[in-house]
Amino acid sequence: MKTSNLRDIALEINDRAHAYEFGQLPQLRSALKGRQRLPNKIFSGHTIFGDFAFHHGGRHELQFNIGWEEFDGTVFLRYGVAFSLELSFTLKSIDPLVPKIARFNEFLRLYADDYGDFRMWQYSDKERSSLSTPAMIPEESVREGVFIFMGKMLPLDALDYDAILRDLDRLLPIYLFVESEAVAPFPAIDKQSGFQFREGHVPKPSGTTMNPIKRKIDVVLRENELQGILFEILKQRGFKVGTENPSGNGGRIDAVVKMKEDAFWFYEIKVASSARACIREALAQLLEYSHWPGGQVAERLLIIGEPEADEETVRYLTDLHKKFRLPIYYQKLDPKNKLLSKPVPHVK
Repeated sequence: MKTSNLRDIALEINDRAHAYEFGQLPQLRSALKGRQRLPNKIFSGHTIFGDFAFHHGGRHELQFNIGWEEFDGTVFLRYGVAFSLELSFTLKSIDPLVPKIARFNEFLRLYADDYGDFRMWQYSDKERSSLSTPAMIPEESVREGVFIFMGKMLPLDALDYDAILRDLDRLLPIYLFVESEAVAPFPAIDKQSGFQFREGHVPKPSGTTMNPIKRKIDVVLRENELQGILFEILKQRGFKVGTENPSGNGGRIDAVVKMKEDAFWFYEIKVASSARACIREALAQLLEYSHWPGGQVAERLLIIGEPEADEETVRYLTDLHKKFRLPIYYQKLDPKNKLLSKPVPHVK
């Protein structure tokens, strides 16, 4: 693979980082690790190699990582964060990284939507996986020899150091949460003050494409497709509807309908094989959006899925209404015919 000098790129990032929050990484690490003296450079001579580099001390951490990637003969610089589960002289076992992966997953459970423009992939047995949007790391990937990456890529002839450093700034809260022992509060990702209703919909891809080489990546983002269909159906019914509305307490709501002033319906879309599975995944999320401090209490909480609601589903939701007064509903979305069923249960 013919490349530029990765060392020069790493040192350039070091030099420019002082103008960004990412430039404080050495000082932040010193505070986290309780050590008075650590190298004041992000990438050091000990962590810059021919094809990749990671921040000083990153072998036992969620590491800030840069390196080369090649797609159809075009060379890209990757930059982002990674877990390297490859054993080495300095990493004898992956055990120190396993709890950090759990914290990474905890963070993404709440904030994955805020990193929708990033991509994740992994190397296993020298094979690179397809690219996907950020998601929790599955248990089967947590094993020796796997390299897990989340970040972006730029072609070498179009490097933009300011764009790179802005993105690394955005990744800094993940690093701080993973490497700290704090359980609360979570890092503030959404800078909005409180719940925000934004009417409209910005379509997200139902598959990913690598630019500029236009290589189609076989990743189906079903929920994005369903979100666009749901938006169109609700608009056709005359509702004021917005997608990806900030909840005010962390995360973004798939769709929000504004019924009247201070009266909102929250929608959460799930892809699963049964209505029960959709409800199981969405219920806690919707309750948190509506009732966690800083959010907006919703008049209705609606779970959207493709499977039909069976009798047990109806009985379960009816029970939640009667016993706990929870305004939880389920609606079947038929994307082929663009139909949305009536909410169940049918309670007054």
